[in-house]
Amino acid sequence: MNTILVIVIVVNIIIALLFSLGAAPILVWVERRVAGFIQDRLGPNRCNIAGIRLGGLIQSFADMLKLVFKEDFRAGAIKEKFVFMLAPVIVFASAFLSYMVMPFADNLTIGKQTFVMQGLPTNLGILWFLAFAGLSIYGIILGGWASNNKYSLLGSIRAGAQVISYEASMTLAIISVLITYGSVNLVDMVNFQSKLLFGFLPAWGVVMQPLAAIIFIVTAFAEANRTPFDIAEGESEIVGGYHTEYSAMKFGLFFVGEYVAMSASSALIVTLFFGGYNLPWLGTQSLKDNFTLIMEVIIVLLPILSFFFGRWILKNNIWPKADDIRNRESRWLIRALVMINVVVIVVLGYFLYSGIGSNGVNIAVALIQIATFAIKLLLMNFVFVWVRWTLPRFRYDQLQYLGWRILLPLSIANIFITALVVVGV
Repeated sequence: MNTILVIVIVVNIIIALLFSLGAAPILVWVERRVAGFIQDRLGPNRCNIAGIRLGGLIQSFADMLKLVFKEDFRAGAIKEKFVFMLAPVIVFASAFLSYMVMPFADNLTIGKQTFVMQGLPTNLGILWFLAFAGLSIYGIILGGWASNNKYSLLGSIRAGAQVISYEASMTLAIISVLITYGSVNLVDMVNFQSKLLFGFLPAWGVVMQPLAAIIFIVTAFAEANRTPFDIAEGESEIVGGYHTEYSAMKFGLFFVGEYVAMSASSALIVTLFFGGYNLPWLGTQSLKDNFTLIMEVIIVLLPILSFFFGRWILKNNIWPKADDIRNRESRWLIRALVMINVVVIVVLGYFLYSGIGSNGVNIAVALIQIATFAIKLLLMNFVFVWVRWTLPRFRYDQLQYLGWRILLPLSIANIFITALVVVGV
């Protein structure tokens, strides 16, 4: 195994870990800050390390430490102890593994070698996601049953019924997408979306398959047990649902698994329907052909965006008392912004005008696509959070009615329409 291959594999695994597991504390922070903004209240803004709050992100890390060191209490009524301990591991592992096939950049060519930019390079694509995403329900059902608690059991039964209802519609919506793209490989699907319709409109999945996009997004909320489909853990009805009897890191695995599943669903939505790692009107080849112009645009835009971000920091993060320890954060962020701008502009300028060769261009394009994918992923995760703090929880009968009487017939009809169009064209 050559050195370049080892480096690319390690980089792919690290990026996949950052986008999935590493995103969990950030998504918890986003959840709290967005909830505070929507409800016109403050989010986390006190927890700090020497005055550095990172906008409240330190609170998420403090909560994670609390879960790690908290007492792992287990009720004496629990009989199946091994199954009880295994359940949160299944939920977390299935969510994490479903993320590993997400492509965050096009295939990278270095010299004569081509590398797939995925945590787990496989051609199974969407089939891998469906296989592991569906496994999480086993962890929920086993956790609720092994808890020997009526509320936990009721929550797990609700979760099972919900997944059965919505996975059928999700799979049928994906069939329409597969007919359109003609492949199960996620990289092929993203590259298909780099084309243009009518010469000007990006051929994104949301344009090619708008009904499938709506059905898939709705069912993804249900798969991730996110509001308004969180009846499996409805606090006002069944305490904490299937994880009522869990504490410490066992609860932490359920908790983190939910956010990893949300991130995985967001990544797949971005990949199938919003162009994946592609910029609008700029596929991989277009980025390479216009590389110099794009780098010059980045060099110009970076200090401008940083200037406005710095003004926002000075306006909203300076505390009235001059000796307030939290003012250190604002001064630190301003200095960091200046240093980052100088370093990035110098590095980009040097490589751009001194020549970096075809391999350098390929690596730079891959970095741009990774950044594009990360931004889209963050925006889609924001939609998940936005919906949670906007819509109320559905009643159980409403949830089943939506799944069986509305989404399922629509997804079947969409397959017939898609097939007719593809055959006709």
